[in-house]
Amino acid sequence: MAIMKEYKTINQIAGPLVFVDNVSGVSYNEIVEVTLDNGDKRKGQVLDISERIAVVQIFGPTAGISTDQTTVKFLGETMHLGLSTEMLGRAFNGLGEPRDKGPKVIPKERLDINGLPINPYSRESPNEFIQTGISTIDAMNTLVRGQKLPIFSGAGLPHNQLAVQIARQAKVRGTDEKFAVVFAAVGITHEEASFFIRDFEKTGALENAVLFLNLADDPSVERLITPRLALTTAEYLAYEQDMHVLVLITDMTNYCEALREVSSARQEVPGRRGYPGYTYTDLSTIYERAGRVKGSKGTVTQLPILTMPGDDKTHPIPDLTGYITEGQIILGRDLHRKGIYPPVDVLPSLSRLMNSGIGGTKTRDDHKGVADQLYAAYANGRDLRSLSAVVGEEALTDVDRRYLKFADEFENKFVRQGPYENRAIEKTLEISWDMFSALPETELKRVKKEHIEKYMKKK
Repeated sequence: MAIMKEYKTINQIAGPLVFVDNVSGVSYNEIVEVTLDNGDKRKGQVLDISERIAVVQIFGPTAGISTDQTTVKFLGETMHLGLSTEMLGRAFNGLGEPRDKGPKVIPKERLDINGLPINPYSRESPNEFIQTGISTIDAMNTLVRGQKLPIFSGAGLPHNQLAVQIARQAKVRGTDEKFAVVFAAVGITHEEASFFIRDFEKTGALENAVLFLNLADDPSVERLITPRLALTTAEYLAYEQDMHVLVLITDMTNYCEALREVSSARQEVPGRRGYPGYTYTDLSTIYERAGRVKGSKGTVTQLPILTMPGDDKTHPIPDLTGYITEGQIILGRDLHRKGIYPPVDVLPSLSRLMNSGIGGTKTRDDHKGVADQLYAAYANGRDLRSLSAVVGEEALTDVDRRYLKFADEFENKFVRQGPYENRAIEKTLEISWDMFSALPETELKRVKKEHIEKYMKKK
């Protein structure tokens, strides 16, 4: 039984933080109940303990909290989330309370939101193909079950639209295994929240989804909790209910901004661009909760989304994320300006686990060669665009002009697809072979000859 301790010794209030004096036996991350002199109650969490002072982070405004009348009760436990399969089809706020006007969930189990680290020895290597229905991901940056594959976006790019499309369409082919989506939105606007709920309801995807929505006008400290609630729910569905769970978190940049804000309020020494020195460690406690565990049928796959400030890949948030995760999908502003959706720029994108999840019975025997050939031909066509802008298209050889045309066709036929267009991997590969037929066969050096004879339509 947790031991509760009450104090009336607040000596300072700074932003979302309350400093409580003369405390003893208090633990880091312990949950706190704050009772105002008018009887209102608010929750908080212990952020720091030094000598006899506890720094408490309040979930909500600190207005009305006084240094002499407010009671602080330490509940003797970390934040737990009540979990049940009844959560499927429901929407919650950033603290796990219902925001869809439905009843409170009757929990079957209560778990610590900080999760338990997976023993590296217990991890299994991800190797099962997840079909998202999006050609640029399925063919060239394949998502594998148990992988953590972030989407790097920029302000104004349609990453939210892409996120809900993946949530709607993602499936493991050829199986009837239970599949669920846990969607966490961090620091979004009311308009975005309405878009997510409306889209999930309209398409029926909400039946197998759990939504956690932290809004921009909610307390920023709540943003640190929301991804952990989503991952705790995902782990429960995966490891207790044997489901395959896809976790989408948008936007991790808002999470990191909240981390910087709280660090500043604690007067910590800032690191790169003002973010705390432990940003890498903190992000790893979120990203590393994806994976497959030996002996468990369920899996947790992560697709975190972040907007790169100033479209800068070297900014600390995308930079540190890239070190922890297994690749990245990058949205390109140039493609977006051309009106191409989804504007996935395949050249700087990468899925490090792709080769484990493709080929043979998983997708098709020609998948690896097709992906390599697409990459090489499109890269060549892009280079020739720059060259033709200088010397003119007339100065190019016939083969060069074909590559130039290939780059345009690649963007308009392969990359471009509708927000409700769900392409099977066979359809994506068929489009690829159709484009290859415009190139001389001598240029198809990355696909096997038997695959050319088997799959390419002769013109």
